[in-house]
Amino acid sequence: MVVSIQRPIADAPLEATELVVPDPGPGEVRVRVRACATCRTDLHVIEGDLPPRRLPIVPGHQVVGVVDAAGSGATRFRPGDRVGIAWLRSTCGRCRFCATGRENLCADSTYTGWTHDGGYAQYCCVPEAFAYAIPASFDDAGATPLLCAGIIGYRALRRSQAARGARLAIYGFGSSAHITLQVARHWGCTVYVVTRDAAHRRLALELGAEWAGGADSELPVAVDSAIVFAPAGELVPRALQAVDKGARWRSPAST
Repeated sequence: MVVSIQRPIADAPLEATELVVPDPGPGEVRVRVRACATCRTDLHVIEGDLPPRRLPIVPGHQVVGVVDAAGSGATRFRPGDRVGIAWLRSTCGRCRFCATGRENLCADSTYTGWTHDGGYAQYCCVPEAFAYAIPASFDDAGATPLLCAGIIGYRALRRSQAARGARLAIYGFGSSAHITLQVARHWGCTVYVVTRDAAHRRLALELGAEWAGGADSELPVAVDSAIVFAPAGELVPRALQAVDKGARWRSPAST
């Protein structure tokens, strides 16, 4: 049994249906799905905000499951290994972006749950190079957000060049930001959070933020790095004003 999109825009675009169990292609593994979270991008696909690339399509790109079959040439994982599947499903591996560690910009990229069937099903196939080994310390459901929000947040943190022990400002406090905060605190960073939602400010403090203020608040100190997660252009100049000399700011959308 799978849930798939039969039409791009409708009152009820999702339908439960039966599909043949997919066979993994060359270099692919087939995963028996244990958990698949829902991301805002899934909703964009389901509701037609992203133009359909293929219909019908099985959505879902925060997938955790167990390898149960491998295609020809696939040797990275063994049956029984637990893996995750994320939004980026494949790239060409040859273009200038792939060759310089910027494969997210590859023009020939494909996507789980948009160009290829995703995880709202019992089985899902993925190229083994784009499957993630899941450590035993995470349960199935707990690992799913790391495959989207976690990837975005960690990449933004790395791109911000925040050093261990640095002062970091985070603007907006959604799913990617609250994972970023936890990683930054593990690095010994002092984190300052700006978000308009009072509940999000309380959560930021509970997760170890030094300070959390509203959208109009000024940071109590100049920071070494800043990340703008909120989709609000007016925050960019504020972030630039908040950083110290020689500091860096980053927005995930700019990567």
